[in-house]
Amino acid sequence: MVRLTRIYTRHGDGGDTHLGDMSRARKTSPRVTAYGADLCVPGGEGEAEGARLRMVPAQVERLERWCDDVNVRLEPLTSFVLPGGTTAAAALHHARTVCRRAERAAVALADREPVTPAAIAYLNRLSDLLFILARDANRGAGGDVMWVPAEGREA
Repeated sequence: MVRLTRIYTRHGDGGDTHLGDMSRARKTSPRVTAYGADLCVPGGEGEAEGARLRMVPAQVERLERWCDDVNVRLEPLTSFVLPGGTTAAAALHHARTVCRRAERAAVALADREPVTPAAIAYLNRLSDLLFILARDANRGAGGDVMWVPAEGREA
């Protein structure tokens, strides 16, 4: 168990931070930009099974099941969906935007260093789930906010 008696340490005042393996990295490094859980420890792809706590395909598959369970209740899409609708849907669309940013950061990291492939797949699937949940949140409140090409344009 982790026990934090003091939040500030002053160790990061010079622009460095600890990674999950206690090595140090610049706060601007691609790993620090991308990390959370799995990505905070260098290594990943090609690492011996069970060497560290890593994302696994089963976690991605669980998100896919949740996507399927909720999506079956929704009408098929006929256009792009705009972020909005209910407060809950807007918050889920916002969370999806943040998740997509995290995914881009993880892909940028993977272009430079080894990354667990399931970590990137997880972020991709999580953003899908957030989109589906936003659509579901709008289902009983008038439906999605749909994009209508050229709507609102002056002629």
